[in-house]
Amino acid sequence: MEQELTIGALAERAGVATSALRYYETQQLLHATRTAGGQRRYPRDALRRVGFIRAAQRVGLSLEEIREALSSLPDNRTPDHRDWARLSRAWRPRIERQIQLLEQLRARLDGCIGCGCLSLQHCELFNPDDVAGRSGAGARYLLEE
Repeated sequence: MEQELTIGALAERAGVATSALRYYETQQLLHATRTAGGQRRYPRDALRRVGFIRAAQRVGLSLEEIREALSSLPDNRTPDHRDWARLSRAWRPRIERQIQLLEQLRARLDGCIGCGCLSLQHCELFNPDDVAGRSGAGARYLLEE
């Protein structure tokens, strides 16, 4: 079995575009060596690292937060099972807040969102005279916690 992967092989196995891998490199989330001809080569554990990045993105972490998490690992190594458990525990409160916000959003989707249009009949009840607009721009009732 090959120990290093080309960018195409890593992209195919990880289910991401090669442009995403190059972007992860520019963001210092992923590291490749170069052949004499300048082609990227990734260690096999880059598959797990990309999987970690994608999972962290799916729970809503920014690339900066992911970079911080990865930089907390010794020798810039790929997260193992214990690392994932420790890091994901730290993210749990944030995920719980996101779930709460999504539940609030779901509960409000069919009503007045506080955008200021005042075109729905019940907007006059929930947002008379566009009081939501005093809180700022956008759909205030969806944006506020």
